[in-house]
Amino acid sequence: MKLKHFLLIGLLTFGSLINAQEIKKNAIEVTGVAEMEVEPDEIIFNIGIKADNKNDLADNEKKLFETLKNNGVKNEDIKFKSMYQNLYSKTTKFTKNFQFKVNAKTNVSKLFEDLNQKWVTNLNISEVKNTKIADFRKTVKINALKAAREKADYLLESIGKKTGNPIEIVEIEDYMSDTIVPMAYKSAKMSNVQLESADAGVDYSFDNIENIKLKYSIKTRYEIL
Repeated sequence: MKLKHFLLIGLLTFGSLINAQEIKKNAIEVTGVAEMEVEPDEIIFNIGIKADNKNDLADNEKKLFETLKNNGVKNEDIKFKSMYQNLYSKTTKFTKNFQFKVNAKTNVSKLFEDLNQKWVTNLNISEVKNTKIADFRKTVKINALKAAREKADYLLESIGKKTGNPIEIVEIEDYMSDTIVPMAYKSAKMSNVQLESADAGVDYSFDNIENIKLKYSIKTRYEIL
């Protein structure tokens, strides 16, 4: 019984190898690539505040929340990040860091002007997003798959063959395309936004933010008919 069992396994394995070789011989493998630029509609900022004591820090925190509220930022869009106490400093002893989110309706230039205060230590971009990015990702991946099919079609047509059913579809991992990293303003001097550069004549609007770039690759294998 054991011998028959092993023979059966051997025959099945041998048959599978033959099928795999036949598929490899009669298949074409191509990679489709698609790209898209998406306009951002959301920016996340890091901001730090300072004070000489806890009471002043609490007052400055209230001023921060009031300033953000007056510029259309909701409380739920403000997040506490960290707090630090420097026991050895003769001046500023307390600092607190937050993140807040603004949308395309926000007048960023006015917000910067309002936050240009002595008690604010820093203000910079943490992340640039689009709220519908998941839908755009799907679209780019679908376009990459279509591009792969089109490539297979014209390559096989050139040798008098046709594209058959898909045998394999593999999404190629591209971590840079799937991650929305902190983006820069289009002007080089504004690449790292700081309060010192928050001049009234500078355009800090969403129109002056670099677009989010999506790029995906799909590797496919098709039958050759």
